[in-house]
Amino acid sequence: MRHLLAAVVIASGGMSPPLARAADVTAAKDGDAVVFKVGNEVVGQYHAGPGVAKPYLWPVTAPGGVPVTRAWPMDKTVAGETTDHVHQKSVWFCHGEVSAAGKKEVDFWSETKDKDGRPRHGTIRVTGVEVKPDGEVVTANEWLAPDGTKLLDETRTVRLVALPAGRLWVFDCVLKATAGEVVFDDTKEGSFGIRVHDALRPGAKGGGAVTTADGKTIPAPVKDDLPVWGRPADWIDYSGTVGGKPVGVAVFEHPENAARGGWHARAYGLLAANPFARGKSGFPSQKGKADPVTIPAGKELRLRYAVYAHAGDAAAGKVAEAYATFKR
Repeated sequence: MRHLLAAVVIASGGMSPPLARAADVTAAKDGDAVVFKVGNEVVGQYHAGPGVAKPYLWPVTAPGGVPVTRAWPMDKTVAGETTDHVHQKSVWFCHGEVSAAGKKEVDFWSETKDKDGRPRHGTIRVTGVEVKPDGEVVTANEWLAPDGTKLLDETRTVRLVALPAGRLWVFDCVLKATAGEVVFDDTKEGSFGIRVHDALRPGAKGGGAVTTADGKTIPAPVKDDLPVWGRPADWIDYSGTVGGKPVGVAVFEHPENAARGGWHARAYGLLAANPFARGKSGFPSQKGKADPVTIPAGKELRLRYAVYAHAGDAAAGKVAEAYATFKR
């Protein structure tokens, strides 16, 4: 049985009501990237050029310019940094198994290639970019199979909000079944993900601690799978010390998302909200479920997430308060 989603009405301008933004938050296009600033400080860049498999946000910094996501493979000069999972580029959104109009599933999660160098993965191509100077970028995206066939369209809004203890990056993704019915199939490989800075990995000795919205804290070191793996939560935070400074990064899932599954959270540094995983994924919270999320032809699905880069641990960084701001 498929989980059919009705049309979602989207108000122009993205989130409603809009989140308040500080006057010193700005965004400006620089080549194929959009540069976000708080005052004169560059706090992040959104990469959306034709050379990327899918758009991503990197770097992402907490107050004081401290990076909270991994630099590799965008920057390969960081000594001793991990070099696994080339597709985990800082902050991104996609899914591992997507099909449309009855065609074969396409993997938008990994970035595998054939021996001749041709990609076997799907590509999220940005076809239009609108940059608003007050810290917002709106892109038109096409989700394409390796042969160039379009599976769906997406309008994605990325907005930066400056909060007292951190920076809130709000992602508003509207997925549109313009090429026929779209099925987001059952796999753990999804969907709104971040790869945290190596120093924040809960699997490393002296690494970051994991805190969840229900108040549970998992100290490092811990092995995969994390106790939160495959289970629901409004938010999850990884906090620790980077360069001698206490910082953290959290991912928020909006409570009004029509599709919610669980978290693909790994001790090696992956943290991803996966709304499409069901029983085959192995997620404990989805055991026995076999209803892939489906968008009927001509309809759309809206999903909202956020990344919050903050100073201090989850308490000092006011993660719960930032989530309350996000979900309003």
